[in-house]
Amino acid sequence: MSEETGTHESGTNPESPFLDRSPIETACALTLLAEGEADLVGRMPYSSNATFLVDLHHDGLRAQAIYKPAAGERPLWDFPDGLYQREVAAFKVDDMLGWGLVPPTIVRKDLVHGIGSLQLFMPNDHEEHYFSLHETDDTHDDSFRRICVLDLVINNTDRKSGHCLLGTDGRIWAIDHGVALHHEFKLRTVIWDFAGDWIDDEICDDLWRFLAEDLPGPLSELLSPLERDAMRTRARAVATARRFPEDDTGGRRWPWPLV
Repeated sequence: MSEETGTHESGTNPESPFLDRSPIETACALTLLAEGEADLVGRMPYSSNATFLVDLHHDGLRAQAIYKPAAGERPLWDFPDGLYQREVAAFKVDDMLGWGLVPPTIVRKDLVHGIGSLQLFMPNDHEEHYFSLHETDDTHDDSFRRICVLDLVINNTDRKSGHCLLGTDGRIWAIDHGVALHHEFKLRTVIWDFAGDWIDDEICDDLWRFLAEDLPGPLSELLSPLERDAMRTRARAVATARRFPEDDTGGRRWPWPLV
C-alpha cells in the first residue's frame, strides 16, 4: 500500500486540534476511518452534494475526514445513484497504482446520515491549486502528470483546478472523484499542459502492472463489470500510446467552473 500523510477542502476551523497532526500511514488511516468514533463538525461550503466534515478519534489517533452520504446526493441523468462508491473506487485504483495521490477513502455505513464515503481530510494551503502551482514552477509536475493519467484511467468528468491540493506535508493530493469511472468516455479536466508529451516509462510500467491485477477483487462491489472493463480498456490505451492526449473537441473536455 502507498504511504499517506497529510488534508483538504476549505471551510474548516483552523484552530481544530484535529488538523494539527503528524502524517498517518495508509493502513492506520484506513483503520481510523473504519473504526474511529466520528463527531459531525458541520457541512462543507461550495459543495453541490451534501458534504460534511467530521472529527475522528480511535486508539489515541485523531484526524478529520470528509463524509459524503448517499442520502445527500443529487440525482444525475448520466450517472447511477451511489456516487460515494466512485470516491472509494478512485482511491482503490490510485492505491493499486501505488501513486498515493488520493487520500484514503472507505465506505462507512454507521454515520449519522447513513451510508456514504469517508475520506481522510488532508491539511492544505487553501490558496493553492493546479493553476497557481503549475504556472509558478514545475516542482509538482511529476504529481500532476500522474493525476492526469489517473484521470484518463478513471474517466474523471470533473478535474477542476481546486481539486488538486498542496498539502501541508508538501505533497499534491487529488480529491472529488464522485463523477468518474463511467463506462462512456466523458473526460473533463483542466490538466492539458502535457498534451502531446511522452508519458514516463515508470508511469507506463505502473499501468501495465495495474492491468495485471485482479480488478474484480477490490472493485467488484463498487463498479459494474462494464465499468471495470472500460477502465481496463482506457488504461491499456494510455499505456500503449505512451503519450498524453490532446483535446481535439474544441474545448468541450474542460470542466466548469475551472477552479
